[in-house]
Amino acid sequence: MAHELAAHGFYVLVPNLFCRNGPAPVIDLPEHIGEEARPAVFAQLTPLIEAHTTERVLRDADAYLRFLPTRPEVGAGPVAVTGYCIGGLLATRTAAAHPGRVAALAGFHDPVGAAGSDNLHRLTAQVHFGHAETDLTPAALGELNQTLDAAGVDYTSEIYPGTVHGFTMSDTDAFDPAALQLHWDRLLPLLRGALAGD
Repeated sequence: MAHELAAHGFYVLVPNLFCRNGPAPVIDLPEHIGEEARPAVFAQLTPLIEAHTTERVLRDADAYLRFLPTRPEVGAGPVAVTGYCIGGLLATRTAAAHPGRVAALAGFHDPVGAAGSDNLHRLTAQVHFGHAETDLTPAALGELNQTLDAAGVDYTSEIYPGTVHGFTMSDTDAFDPAALQLHWDRLLPLLRGALAGD
């Protein structure tokens, strides 16, 4: 994903969110994560995710945002944050904590509701949320969108038809090529529009 995004002209920072546990990959992953492998993978990942508190997320985000302007390849101006699964939640928290710095936010098959309405009300970025059909009911989508409307957020938020959690991940059974393409069709214009001129 990072290589593809970089190929479109963006400087892409992919932090190891679990760097305190060692270099990536912090756990052994099978080449393909099928239904039979998922429980074991998540049994290893869940404690790492739970240890990644909001305070730690925001401290790390501050460090990333201080690092980016030191790179000669990075233009002055705002940044965009994007994430998949738990990374989408972390991106949302980052955008909420840095409204003057983050111009675009995208999250895919992520638990955005876990960010809480207070964080959603602090968003000033242009936003796209692409939800898996199995992650969010139409009623829950409506509630999320009402919260975003009430906060005055410039957003799109939609359920990608026929998808399951992880639809962008080509090394899993959840992968859906059509949904991955829809993801690019939503993400690239969002980034280009929000970061135009930078």
